[in-house]
Amino acid sequence: MRKILLLALIPVLTGCAATVNLEPAEYANDPGCAEVMVRTPSEISELGQRETNAQATSAWGDPSAILLRCGLEPVEASTLPCVSAGDVDWLVDDSTAPNYRFITFARTPAVEVIVDSTLTSGVSALEALASAVSKLPATKRCTEISG
Repeated sequence: MRKILLLALIPVLTGCAATVNLEPAEYANDPGCAEVMVRTPSEISELGQRETNAQATSAWGDPSAILLRCGLEPVEASTLPCVSAGDVDWLVDDSTAPNYRFITFARTPAVEVIVDSTLTSGVSALEALASAVSKLPATKRCTEISG
């Protein structure tokens, strides 16, 4: 009886968070993305990292509060505001607030992070990811830092 009960609990214990479905970025196979992905933290602001179904992607939280995709086209000019977190410059797109889209400025390849600000802080997410993302080469810095 005890063995049957334990076997019945296995799906409950292992099936809590489903795989997050994401689209890989165009340059997801860039070696720089591999450098970033092996350095992403297993937890951000007490949100556990989750499995995704696309190369060079990651997610944290259940439901997903933070999504990351590496391998986007680099951005070196933009009218979006720029913030700096942990020596990495990020462009901020708040057009779908409370979901904020951050994309690295002048790093090859670019990294995109989408944060649901109702579930976690964008600043905390960017600071936690800065060490991993800083492995990508930067060609320049934002000239006007806001925020």
